[in-house]
Amino acid sequence: MRRFVRLHFLFLLTFGVSIYGFGQTAPGSHTASSAELFEPLDLPEPNLYRTASGAPGPAYWQQRADYKISVNLDPSTHRVSGTVKITYTNNSPDTLGFLWLQLDQNLFSPESRGASLNSGRSRWRGAIDEGGFEITRVEVARQEGRESPGYFIDDTRMRVTLGEPLPPGGSTLDLEIDFSFVVPPYGADRMGRLDVSRGTVYQLAQWYPRMAVYDDVNGWNTLPYLGQGEFYLEYGDFEVEITVPRDFVVVATGMLQNEEDVLTAEQRARLEEARKSAETVFIARPEEVGTAAYRPDGDEPLTWRFRAENVRDFAWAASQAFIWDAASWEDVLVMSAYPHEGLGDGADPTRPGWEKSTEYVRHSISYYSGAWYRYPYPVAINVAGIVGGMEYPMIVFCSVRARGQALFDVTDHEIGHFWFPMIVGNDERRHAWMDEGFDTFINYYSTVAYYGADENTENDPSSFTGAMLSRASQQPVYTGPDRIQGGGLGLLAYYKPAAALMLLREHVLGEERFDTAFREYIRRWAFKHPQPADFFRTMESVAGEDLDWFWRGWIFGTGRLDQAVEAVTSTADGTSIRVANLGGVVMPAELSVTLTDGRDLRFTIPVETWATGNQTEVQVPATGIVRAVLDPEGKLPDINRNNNLWTPSPGTGTAPAPTGR
Repeated sequence: MRRFVRLHFLFLLTFGVSIYGFGQTAPGSHTASSAELFEPLDLPEPNLYRTASGAPGPAYWQQRADYKISVNLDPSTHRVSGTVKITYTNNSPDTLGFLWLQLDQNLFSPESRGASLNSGRSRWRGAIDEGGFEITRVEVARQEGRESPGYFIDDTRMRVTLGEPLPPGGSTLDLEIDFSFVVPPYGADRMGRLDVSRGTVYQLAQWYPRMAVYDDVNGWNTLPYLGQGEFYLEYGDFEVEITVPRDFVVVATGMLQNEEDVLTAEQRARLEEARKSAETVFIARPEEVGTAAYRPDGDEPLTWRFRAENVRDFAWAASQAFIWDAASWEDVLVMSAYPHEGLGDGADPTRPGWEKSTEYVRHSISYYSGAWYRYPYPVAINVAGIVGGMEYPMIVFCSVRARGQALFDVTDHEIGHFWFPMIVGNDERRHAWMDEGFDTFINYYSTVAYYGADENTENDPSSFTGAMLSRASQQPVYTGPDRIQGGGLGLLAYYKPAAALMLLREHVLGEERFDTAFREYIRRWAFKHPQPADFFRTMESVAGEDLDWFWRGWIFGTGRLDQAVEAVTSTADGTSIRVANLGGVVMPAELSVTLTDGRDLRFTIPVETWATGNQTEVQVPATGIVRAVLDPEGKLPDINRNNNLWTPSPGTGTAPAPTGR
């Protein structure tokens, strides 16, 4: 979802209520003492599905859902209608007597739960009088025949009762559904339509009935779609046919299968050129939009056919106003589609428009592939429209109004989601921090790679101090997104977990150990369904470090970092400096001591020091101290830097002489 990190309002987050609900008792979900932070986390017991090392177990399983979809877009009514056939494979050890599906479009019905929650100017609004799915046929087909099963719809969920249960061990059935809906003008900032000077831009997502996930942790995952929480989906292959008026261009998840039917000869030639070019090539030029050169000859609608393999979702966009350009990175075709309203005006060269989008996409695909995990899909597309920022496999939606580094930031963030949660398929509905936070973390380094470190200092963990003092910080990162208090999503799902991972990488494990473990987590759980415990255990086992104190403080807790120099006392052998940890989280501490002769001594206080108490004494084999300071480079998000520094009181010179000896 849209990148929050660079927005300065994070430091002024939420003046709402401070009491929060938590669906289950989370370890450390309070401001713990230092010693309490080191108690073992109460994680789920490892088993044959999920091991103590954090890897999938020898009996790990997950379901599969393959889709064949055929739809028509009628711009005169803004209605999408068609049929989906879902081939569902039961790889679980359980016999299934019914199936659950997600009907996310029902969020936009005026009677939905989400519509009641998201009134006024809520970002998650979008209900319209004619909103929601119209389901006109549901059938199940198997080798032995067809049936019309019983089903009922409750808000954004649909249960289909099978006449004959689906056995375990790889049994399959086909579920066919005829559906239609009216595209809302504004669809909870994840889809919708935008009228522009040369037509309408449609951004289509959550647009077909989708299988709910059945897993080894929660069984059927049937949390409703309320707006703020995102998605949890099965992997499979998609074959999709999209019929639109002839003057429309369509871009989508997957590879276009029938270029010869839907593109002009010139467009096909340009696309072939783009596949060999690191520089951006126009497929549909700005001056061609709306002319005869824009579309193949004829009057009848065109059907665009796409195929995507091993993805968890499918999204698309269509417009008669699209400018379309492309380039390549290795064997990946990177593209952008945007109306004239997305072009920069040239007045400010530091704020280019969507003509730079493909360059940004190419950078992100290249950078994240090299840093973490090779991008596995054949295309990557950025689409300008009404959506502020949203991600789907191989395609992202970003605001047509974005310019300059704001356009880079939102593009880089949404492209980063190709790794979390599109490759690593975590449960966004429960654990938003595992996709938004992880993505925001990798965005930091991508931005540094593109612009340089000086352009990204506001996203450094040390800039997190103000956010830690906000009322939003009174809820733990672990809080489910639909239970986060108003205004707190940016902090708890994006910024705090990202800052925590940066602290873990740069101040706890070090780059080599962290990167090795993080890459292994991605490799282990690519195209699978990890839980938080799988992440914690992988990081600990690969990095070789017990990090319960870290997860308890930064993920499950609501404490703040406050390291302090409490006293400096002369001793017979030198000087004793008392250092304290006053907040509800802990970190290793670095102490810099400056002597009267100008020497600077450095002392590292291991994090284990705080396992036995909140104070420790650092013995300095010297006297004549003129300055003692914790975190001398100011790299940590310490909420009170005034107590980090000690200097002698005026007139006293150095530390006082020892007494009682």
